[in-house]
Amino acid sequence: MNDITYLTKEGYERIRAELAELKGKGRSEIAQQIQRARELGDLSENAEYDAAKDAQGLLELRISKLETTFASARVLDDADIDEHRAYIFSTVRVKNIKMNKEFSYKLVAEEEADLKQNKISVKSPVGKALLGHEVGDIVEIDAPAGKMQFEVVGISRD
Repeated sequence: MNDITYLTKEGYERIRAELAELKGKGRSEIAQQIQRARELGDLSENAEYDAAKDAQGLLELRISKLETTFASARVLDDADIDEHRAYIFSTVRVKNIKMNKEFSYKLVAEEEADLKQNKISVKSPVGKALLGHEVGDIVEIDAPAGKMQFEVVGISRD
């Protein structure tokens, strides 16, 4: 049984569109590359053929991963999120106690994580540690850089 993957409507649509693109255009382009490489002759010493087959394997792996995610996906509405605790799709404002500096993170599914947009996965060390905490809680996080302490200073769903 697969774990449920909670996604925003936008994330769900993005995965659906990518899956359709890869199954249609992606597979077609790889098939054309393989056909062109076959036309070059001896397949045992054909680097282009080997590269095209490798690309086909990577494409099929990506399609398989997306299909698994898509099959286990559940779309959550922001209105369903409790604002008093940090859960998936919550925006959590924290203060790094040691640095006395505030940061804001939106907790999202692994497939939607984007650090440039301050979206972190609920499976990341910081995301896991924040889940279920309330404003005022002190959260200790085992991060690759060592132990960090954050104080939860705000939770919203925006």
